[in-house]
Amino acid sequence: MTDFITNIFHSEGNPRNSEGSMVQLQDGRILFIYTRYNSTSWSDEAHADLVAITSSDGGKTWSDWRVVIKNRAQNVMSVSLLRLQNGRIALVFLEKSIKDRGLLDKQPNDPGIIDCRPYISFSDDEGLTWTKPEDMTKYPPIYIVGNNDRLIQLSTGRLIYPIAIHHLTPFKPGSTSPYSSHQRSETYFLISDDQGLTWRESKQCCYPPQDLTSGLREPGVVELSDGSVMAWFRTNSGSQWKAFSHDGGDSWSAAQPAPEFLSMESPLSIKRNPWTKELVAVWSDLNPKHGIVPQEGSWNRTPLVIARSSDEAKTWTRHRLLEKEPDHGYCYISMLFASNGLILSYCCGGGKDSAVLQDLRVRRIE
Repeated sequence: MTDFITNIFHSEGNPRNSEGSMVQLQDGRILFIYTRYNSTSWSDEAHADLVAITSSDGGKTWSDWRVVIKNRAQNVMSVSLLRLQNGRIALVFLEKSIKDRGLLDKQPNDPGIIDCRPYISFSDDEGLTWTKPEDMTKYPPIYIVGNNDRLIQLSTGRLIYPIAIHHLTPFKPGSTSPYSSHQRSETYFLISDDQGLTWRESKQCCYPPQDLTSGLREPGVVELSDGSVMAWFRTNSGSQWKAFSHDGGDSWSAAQPAPEFLSMESPLSIKRNPWTKELVAVWSDLNPKHGIVPQEGSWNRTPLVIARSSDEAKTWTRHRLLEKEPDHGYCYISMLFASNGLILSYCCGGGKDSAVLQDLRVRRIE
């Protein structure tokens, strides 16, 4: 089995490249959009644009980058691309900006908060131009996490975009920086029944149990063959958690541990192979059977493993190590089945020369 690898390393003036998504264009090319940082900092709130590269050979080689969405606020990141059933391409991303909290008891020099929310844009010309991005939630100041490559369309035509809401912390006197909270979170599901033009919350959300201190973070969803929807969540409990919906994402079962996906504070990705109909999962698997002991620079996000399920996520087999460096971390995966192969993108930094999120890798698996 031959894999073709393209690395997009950070450099001076470009301290981070991360969190992308791919779609196949009508002429067969692959469009890959990711976040390219362009200041001195690689933090989640640092200045960045969304840029695009294309491949004409199924993901083996890639073009130079061009800006698609220029940062108009604090930061733009976490891209989801999806070919809709009406033929349009949808682009969802997070935008961060500094907001006034609007409190009556506002303290002197209160720097405000970092607001983070999803926006959506569309292309009718195969990614050459995009419509004006629209706020998907219209919420007051809030911090929403929506991972890259998470937007899905059900067989019914319904769109689902899973989000985790992180609660804002009180202002800390003496602070000089905008702040947000990454504390315990719960998962909501944004739903559209008109090809992404308007959005609403699901009728029910997934609340974490009180003893799950991380909450339910970085959710993802996949449609099962019977029409139900499975959701999964990053946690700090040692594994992913999961929940199920039988009404198109409006109501959900109680979240429960998913010990088949051992991981620690790292996201999981699952998609269906359109040719074999199997489900394919990629995640940082901490199962000791792999014999990899994560080192400090990895953030416990190694090794990177791919597995398959032929029984609708009941069992997972044919585990394969994709990455196994103990001092590197691998996370924020995107997956595209195209040109008789699987193309992945994921963060791959670590070791002495970078942090986990600074470098990006694209891997084509034949």
